[in-house]
Order: sequence, then structure tokens, then C-alpha cells
Amino acid sequence: MRRRTLLGGALAAPLLAACSGGGGGADGGGATTLSYGMWDPAQVPGMEKIIAAFEKKHPRISVRIELTPWASYWTTLKTSMRGGTAPDVFWMNAVNFQLYAANGVLEPLSGHIKADATPVERHPDALVKLYAYRGTQYGLPKDFDTIGLWYNKALFDKAGITYPDATWTWDDVRDAAAELTDPRERVHGFAAEMDRQFKIYPAICAAGGYVLRDGRSGFGDERSIEGLRFLTDMVDRGWSPPQSAMVESVGRVRYWSEKVAMNYDVSAMSGQMYAVPAIKDHGGIAVLPKGRRRATIIHGLANVISAKSRRKEAAWKFVHFMAGREAAEIQAKAGATISSYEGTQDAWLKSMPEFDLKHFIEMQKYAVPYPSSKNTPVWENLQYPLLGAAFSGKGGIESAARTLGEQMDRALKEERAS
Repeated sequence: MRRRTLLGGALAAPLLAACSGGGGGADGGGATTLSYGMWDPAQVPGMEKIIAAFEKKHPRISVRIELTPWASYWTTLKTSMRGGTAPDVFWMNAVNFQLYAANGVLEPLSGHIKADATPVERHPDALVKLYAYRGTQYGLPKDFDTIGLWYNKALFDKAGITYPDATWTWDDVRDAAAELTDPRERVHGFAAEMDRQFKIYPAICAAGGYVLRDGRSGFGDERSIEGLRFLTDMVDRGWSPPQSAMVESVGRVRYWSEKVAMNYDVSAMSGQMYAVPAIKDHGGIAVLPKGRRRATIIHGLANVISAKSRRKEAAWKFVHFMAGREAAEIQAKAGATISSYEGTQDAWLKSMPEFDLKHFIEMQKYAVPYPSSKNTPVWENLQYPLLGAAFSGKGGIESAARTLGEQMDRALKEERAS
């Protein structure tokens, strides 16, 4: 798929001529109002506190949050860029970053970082590199997340099984899943759904495989297939609901409802887990089990500046502030996500004392960055239709994965040619 076809013109030539509208006031003599685009309502209270602290230091700059639901965030962002009303500063993720950077709609930050000595070295190097494109930094991390093994202590106690810990391997998960599965109570031991970040990518990496390396797909690699088979075997043996049954009731909801005993899920969901009385009372967290190796996926959001903002000076001051310790500590205390600034996570850990949140931070040492390229959605969108049958108990994961690898390589070849 060519770039213009993918973007539908939203980030093509018309966009490059657009200006960010967002709010009134340009850099210069008068007061400046910045618009800040984000999608997570759970993080609004924390962001408001960060904004208040920033505005106290910069009384002539105000920041207005523009909250757009995740389901429409990227569509709205592309439309607003084309129409000249994009936020001055907005959230960016790894999936979409290279596409935006390659199309020249993000303000380069490397010069600003050097001039103001922004403490990028205090953020995980893997995340900093995720938001650099062709040697230029375009985004600064604000948080990070990893994937852990969530389990239901009550169901484990009922089955007489010892809780998962750092010694667990895939064999331990399989054995526990078999014991915990109770057809009469409609309880499954594990949720092996088709989720890229939470299930598919961690399993592939734990098997010693890879998703994307040197511009090539890893789905046809034998180790990658081994990781996928770990998941589909759970379905085939009845220890996990099939994907066809998890379209409406996903693994997370089944875990909340105490119908799944173990589930891989992201640290950013800890706050929502905490709000479920049963999970707050007897939900547990462990590091992901070891396959051929230990692995989890690390991802995090970054703050970026629109290249066509009329308030770039003020926008940079805001982004620079959010990359510092003060903003990170405020974010950590809010409890919605893990701040990426080194040494500021204690407040997040203490925000939900019933959970062993420390495991999410411990896994950084073997975490694999979320795989991405310039047109990540193109090849990611191939996964579900091609792997769906195998994840629904119909077999054939080996041939499906190899077909996916071939089609992904074709998409990557077209991406390089675009």
C-alpha cells in the first residue's frame, strides 16, 4: 500500500501546508494558550495537575486539554491536521510515530533538547529511541508500560496451586491452566486471545523469535511460530476460550469476572483492575513466565509538537517541562501509569499497595521495544484475519504464520519503496 493510499491524503501535501489552530495567542507579546491532545480520561486528573505546575512556572502560558476517545483519536488527529486545527502538543505512540515523522508533520526536537539540556538520559533508552527517526528526536517519553501475568488468588487457592512467581516457565503455566480450567463453572485457566501487545508479541519474543528485524518479518521464523503455538495450544486443549468467543468478552473482562484465572495484561490497566472489588481483593501480579528466554514488551507514550504550530516556543517549554522530574512525580502520584523518568516510580508503586506493581518495573531489564515501522498499521492489520482460525481452535498456526510473514514482507517492501 502506497503512502498516499494509506493516509487518504490526511498527512500528505495538503497537511504540510496546514497550521495548528488549537487555541488563541501566538508566541510573542501576548499570553499564549496551548492545546494538548490526549485520549485517556483516566489520565486527565494527573495531566491537569502537571499543567497547573507548569502554568505556575510560566504564568503567561496556559494549556487546554483536548480529550478525544481512543476509538477516534487518530482519525480526528489526521483530519485536524489537514484542516489546520491540530493540537499544538499531542500524545504519540510507537505504532503511528514513524508515519507522522516521515511526513514532516512533527517538530524536530533534537536542537531544543541540546539547547535546554533536557534530561532524556533519565528515560528508558529503548523508549527514547522509539521516538527518533533518521537520527532526529521528535518525541519525548512521558510514561512506559510492560506486560505482566495477572492471576486470581482465589481460584488458585481453590485449586490448591501455588501462586506464580519469577521461577515459572511456560510449562508451569500450562500445568496450572489445565488444573484451573473448570468447564462446569465456565472458568478457563488462561486467556490466549489475539492481542498483539499483550499476548502475541511477548510470546514470540519469549520463544526467541521476533516480529520485525532489519526490515523483515519474523512471523515465519520457527522460534516465532513456537511462541504462537504456546498460545494456540491453550485454545486447542480447552484451557483458553477460543478467539471467536472473546470478540465481545475479551480476556480482560473475563479476568475481571473471575472466569479466567490467568491473563497477560499491561501495567497501564492497573488502575482499572484496582477499581474491580474482586481483583483488588485477590488479584495477583507476577512477571511473565519464561519460554526459551524471559521477555516482555515495553511501550510508552511520547509528547510531540505539531510542525505547523504557531506556538512552538511555548509548546517546547511545555514538552520540556513534562520530560522533567517534577512532572514525572506528579504523574506517578496520580497512579494511572508508570512515569518514565528514572527514580520517580515509587509514588506509583504506593498508589495501589494491594498489588505487586514492582514486577512491571523489574521487567524493564529484559523488555523488548514494541515493534514498529513507517507504516506499522498496514502489516499489523494482516495479523487478525490470517491468524484468526488458528486462535479459534481450528489448527494451522504454522502455515498461517508463514503466510503472514510473506504478506508482511511484501507490505514492508512496498513501505520502503514509498
